[in-house]
Amino acid sequence: MGAAPKTRKPAWLKIPLAAGPAYGELRELFTSHQLHTVCEEARCPNRMSCWSEGTATFMILGRICTRACRFCDVTAGHPGPIDPFEPARVADAIAAMHVRHAVITSVARDDLPDGGASAFAATIRAIHDTTPEVRVEVLIPDFGGDENALRTVLEAKPDVLNHNVETVRRLSDHIRSKAKYDRSLQLLARSKAIAPQVWTKSSIMVGLGETFAELCETMDDLRRVDCDMVTFGQYLQPAQDKRHLPVEAYYPPERFAQLAKEARQRGFRWVESGPLVRSSYHAGRAFAAENGGKPASL
Repeated sequence: MGAAPKTRKPAWLKIPLAAGPAYGELRELFTSHQLHTVCEEARCPNRMSCWSEGTATFMILGRICTRACRFCDVTAGHPGPIDPFEPARVADAIAAMHVRHAVITSVARDDLPDGGASAFAATIRAIHDTTPEVRVEVLIPDFGGDENALRTVLEAKPDVLNHNVETVRRLSDHIRSKAKYDRSLQLLARSKAIAPQVWTKSSIMVGLGETFAELCETMDDLRRVDCDMVTFGQYLQPAQDKRHLPVEAYYPPERFAQLAKEARQRGFRWVESGPLVRSSYHAGRAFAAENGGKPASL
């Protein structure tokens, strides 16, 4: 049940191509609204699966990130100014797509005084005003540890606050640009203290040289700050270059099943674990399960 050695991609990581008229129509909608989705920017393998269940992940604040994390495919550099009309366009697109669970994320914007928190809040409010029945999940950066920025987001009343620790403590500084493992835990803890009704969530990549014991320790750290949900997915090197780290090991499906079992035993409210799982994978299912319902469809 150990991880497979670093070789060519195993069969369980074969990614089906997104295709068909529905896919083209949705891409055209994003283009017409001048919007970015992390589904497209990160070339997520699950985008059509999630879209078909009424979940979509929008990336606000532009396409240029102020950080250059060694696992990420998003372009790093100097971003442009904030678009004040973006929140309304996101809300309009969500209404047009009949989304039931919207995930809002962003590039890191260390160039902004609040790290982009006010843009998150404006987007949440625009969605609530346009489609009040839609659940809103935010996947936020750490805002440099600014508690007021976090409060700004939470005061807009998202349903889920997601912030990814990404990896185990030992590897964090090597993999994440400017981010700190304990700062991420502190953010999740503060969220629960400020808005205990908002579910918290985090995600962990595997295959970067961590041990199974370290993954269990990371789960324990997340539960100590009352994190409700966790996801596990396989790290895949975005490009063969000096910035992006190579894959150290490929975890087989049964190893992901073991991680899920460990997480459930620790009391996480919802767990997603699998080779192709990403942070917002089937994000709306947690609420469907909680309420005894079924995932919504587009």
